[in-house]
Amino acid sequence: MPGDMTRSISLAKRVREVFLDGKWIANTNFSEQLRSVPLQQALQKPGGANSIASLVFHVNYYLEGVIEAFEKGVLSISDKYSYDMRPLEKEQEWEEMVNALLRNAELFARRVEALSEETLDGPFIDPRYGTYERNIEGIIEHSYYHLGQVVLIRKWLS
Repeated sequence: MPGDMTRSISLAKRVREVFLDGKWIANTNFSEQLRSVPLQQALQKPGGANSIASLVFHVNYYLEGVIEAFEKGVLSISDKYSYDMRPLEKEQEWEEMVNALLRNAELFARRVEALSEETLDGPFIDPRYGTYERNIEGIIEHSYYHLGQVVLIRKWLS
């Protein structure tokens, strides 16, 4: 990429890498890891770990919450609800959950791309949360953390 790439475009590229098409950091991404996971495997909790489905719910919970904050200027999510996944019973429900994560990742990337340099440096909703850039970086880092868990759980189950 050219040296004049804005921070917002660079951050959006990193969002797409972890969720949709990247290989640079983890040699994989959520899309690649989740597309071949059947519901039965997604619900297993090896060794008492979280299930892949609960991790997908958790990561998407934060994506949806931050997208909503970008749009409405209010952060209404809470850590205490970030694993409150409703039970999944049908393969279609699992597929919809994965598709929602990937759709939200692209939507989030587009929202990030649209942010000005000034906005990136400004406070995210409330000054105590830090800047927009810090929160976007937090979403990326948090997502890589859980992507690593998904990879390990898949290896554990195979």
